[in-house]
Amino acid sequence: MKAEVEKLKQTGIKPALAVVIVGDDPASKIYVRNKKLACEFCGIKSLEFALPAETTQKELLALIERLNNDNTISGILCQLPLPEGLDEEAVINAISPAKDVDAFHPSNVGKIMIGNFDFLPCTPAGVMELIAESGIDVSGKKCVVVGRSNIVGKPMSMLLLHKNGTVTICHSRTKDLAKECREADILVAAVGVPELIRGDCVKEGAVVIDVGMNRLENKKLVGDVAFSEAAEKAAAITPVPGGVGPMTIAMLMKNTVKAAVLNSTGKN
Repeated sequence: MKAEVEKLKQTGIKPALAVVIVGDDPASKIYVRNKKLACEFCGIKSLEFALPAETTQKELLALIERLNNDNTISGILCQLPLPEGLDEEAVINAISPAKDVDAFHPSNVGKIMIGNFDFLPCTPAGVMELIAESGIDVSGKKCVVVGRSNIVGKPMSMLLLHKNGTVTICHSRTKDLAKECREADILVAAVGVPELIRGDCVKEGAVVIDVGMNRLENKKLVGDVAFSEAAEKAAAITPVPGGVGPMTIAMLMKNTVKAAVLNSTGKN
């Protein structure tokens, strides 16, 4: 991405990412800082709009509208979760689909469903990049996604389906979750429950991708998979931290660069 940004700047295209953060959530601040560092590394201009927790819906939407109309801004990201009292859905819908580098806008979500997309949600896109870089063929494989969130689980299942995987989505109402997981050639855990997936849930030789990021009472950071147990059976497994997380940031950079190109050519 760094090399691509340098080439784009020679043609007059200057990618710029606007990150909006409301309130003082510690985890959100860490995420925003990491995004800023990635932008600096890639040569992407980074603008941070830090708003107090008391910010009103009207004020937040007014800022987003201003960023939508600013031709020097390639992509807009509003860090979630928002403080209580603010409508996340309304905020997501307010961001121009052409600058929606999180790919949360209903227009971009619909494009993912039909396979004709400009942007992909960063975490599922990062998972697919890991799979591709590792030389793993999804076609014909039994893929199990644990979690059905709009941000990870649902788009993750669609991307695996686009690569001809046979996909099962599991969730809190799934009967015999362990049995479903044991059948997976590719297992993606994205449910937000610390070490929910134990070693006996993993098929011998499976690919295990852990999207979870959970902090225990002792401050230790763990995923949704019991790593040491699963690693004994898995052919490939992602660690937490250091696995999917950095890929999410990388895909955000990719989306920002793509937005800069599309907006400069008028294709959006």
